Amino acid sequence: MNNRVVITGMGVVSPIGNTVESYWNGLKEGVCGIKTLPEELQLEGIKVRVAGTVTDFSPEPYLDKREAKRVARFSQFAIYASKKAIEMAQLDMEKEDANKVGVIIGSGIGALDVIEEETRKLHEKGAKRVSPLFVPMAIANMAAGNVSMHIGAKGICSTVVTACASGTHSIGEAFRTLKLGVNDVILAGGAEACICPLGIAGFNSLTALSTTEDPKKASIPFDKNRNGFVLGEGAGILVMETLEHAKKRGAKILAEVVGYGATGDAYHITKPAEGGEGAARAMQMALEEAGISPEEIDYINAHGTSTEINDASETMAIQTVFGKDTKVAISSTKSMTGHLLGAAGGIEAIAIAKAVEEDFIPPTIGYETPDEACPLDYVPNVGRSQKVRYALSNSLGFGGHNATIIMKKWEEA
Repeated sequence: MNNRVVITGMGVVSPIGNTVESYWNGLKEGVCGIKTLPEELQLEGIKVRVAGTVTDFSPEPYLDKREAKRVARFSQFAIYASKKAIEMAQLDMEKEDANKVGVIIGSGIGALDVIEEETRKLHEKGAKRVSPLFVPMAIANMAAGNVSMHIGAKGICSTVVTACASGTHSIGEAFRTLKLGVNDVILAGGAEACICPLGIAGFNSLTALSTTEDPKKASIPFDKNRNGFVLGEGAGILVMETLEHAKKRGAKILAEVVGYGATGDAYHITKPAEGGEGAARAMQMALEEAGISPEEIDYINAHGTSTEINDASETMAIQTVFGKDTKVAISSTKSMTGHLLGAAGGIEAIAIAKAVEEDFIPPTIGYETPDEACPLDYVPNVGRSQKVRYALSNSLGFGGHNATIIMKKWEEA
């Protein structure tokens, strides 16, 4: 089978809003969601002072206070975003064949905050004080597991763990599963909540995090003065369906997924392959599956982490596929949200879905100083209203994981 696959609902938890409307409006307006860390997260001997924190989140009405205590923060994000996506899609599970509704939600790390807390208990209070819920709260698959239980989905229930590519790989694998007709509907995306002392200290030790204290100048992808990424948290979930199923139930279609590429660098645990060749292959694969030429892409939502090596490498990858002097519009919405790790691909998929729906390209904010290693059009500081028929999103993860998805404006034919 070769079903067409469409998006009918979206849900988000992000540093700039916990509804699709507030998140998308924030992206369009160039709102910076990066904030100064609370004092308890400003660690001695470490210069990291900012993060893309979610500060106005409550899991209610989807989880009561008692249940919320039994579910890790990243799973709370996933449940909330999934329920919001189902509401937008107007998906009535009582009318669905639950065996044909699946969940594929990725996470790069899972509940690092829970691991940290229970480890502290072990050392300070002894083994018997470790929570019996420790393992089922902490493991990365529990975002998908909890969502499936909350909505009653009995189809595929899976988790992709490919570091910062997890969300995009999850959406891509859902796309392939739906194309084959294995399921009718899949909730797909990513969830992450790693802004805790261990997460900050770990990424800082890799010299990966920005040490800029001004929240508005910390995440500046493609700018010559970039000095590291900013940790973010949240979730982005899509309701994806076969076109036949969406039409049968009269769903409003927001966008169509038309291409997916997944490659491995086989090169280094943290550095991208020379010249971004793995990322280039992922983009080329997605274009081939979509049956389009590079010139037909109107917008690229870049991985764009604000690290020196990543941004230069991704730029080279784009030049390999689109041409050295390409004029394609590129932006990194991580300039506004920070880097949500395994959830990045989820919220950035929502960004490209809205871009094709509304013909608008969000900006890369904080961009001031051009870098000769990054000479392309990064839509600096101000978004653009322009026709967007096809949009592409890249996600690249430690371990050499590369993922690309392509969305198309919804058209009947």
